[in-house]
Amino acid sequence: MPEKPCISLEHVSKRFGKKKVIEDVSLEVFRGEIFGMLGPSGAGKTTIVKMYAGIDEPTEGTIDVLNTKMPNLHVMKQIGFMAQSDALYNELTALENLQFFASIYGLKGKKQKQRINEVMQLVNLTDHLKKSVSQFSGGMKRRLSLAVSLLHEPEVLILDEPTVGIDPLLRQAIWDELDRIRQNGTTIVVTTHVMDEADKCGRLAMIRDGRLIALGSPEELKNRTNSRTIEEAFLYFGGARQ
Repeated sequence: MPEKPCISLEHVSKRFGKKKVIEDVSLEVFRGEIFGMLGPSGAGKTTIVKMYAGIDEPTEGTIDVLNTKMPNLHVMKQIGFMAQSDALYNELTALENLQFFASIYGLKGKKQKQRINEVMQLVNLTDHLKKSVSQFSGGMKRRLSLAVSLLHEPEVLILDEPTVGIDPLLRQAIWDELDRIRQNGTTIVVTTHVMDEADKCGRLAMIRDGRLIALGSPEELKNRTNSRTIEEAFLYFGGARQ
């Protein structure tokens, strides 16, 4: 029998009051892939990944993560989530932030110190460990937030617009590291509106106005629409729905 998907959505809709922001989305994310969610601001990407992470619940439909219906506290501990807004304590140093979140994840002693060093090397912030986060630029805060999400080596890593405000060289380094993490078996979900980042994903879900308009690998989506770029393919699928 084929392995069950890591994440499964079945006919998921979400309302806030009378406004329906997600409408009848069904998709699967496979274990060990980088799965991209591409769409403009306000398309519903953040709402969907918050439901993946168990932070929010669907109004209709079901979401399973690691073969468990969400939200589920045990599964949530196996998820790394990096939100669009940085959940950091500005009055603390980077090290103190990392120590705080590591303790929440149950990391102690040598293991905690080892993981802090590893994730700070990844995001190129080792020299700023003892600096107050209030002195960090926006890009540095994004990098520290990414480090926090990776501390506990989660089975599922969910990154909501992770490279906003990060310079191109470091952005490439982060994507290289994401691919290495994927090769070690971690399932990664990334939301983005940046077309060249979408091309780096194994598969893409194109989201517009709360609906899933296309699903497949970047090459499949380009081939199906006879497009040279993901942007052209997105415009094709978006127009085809009208």
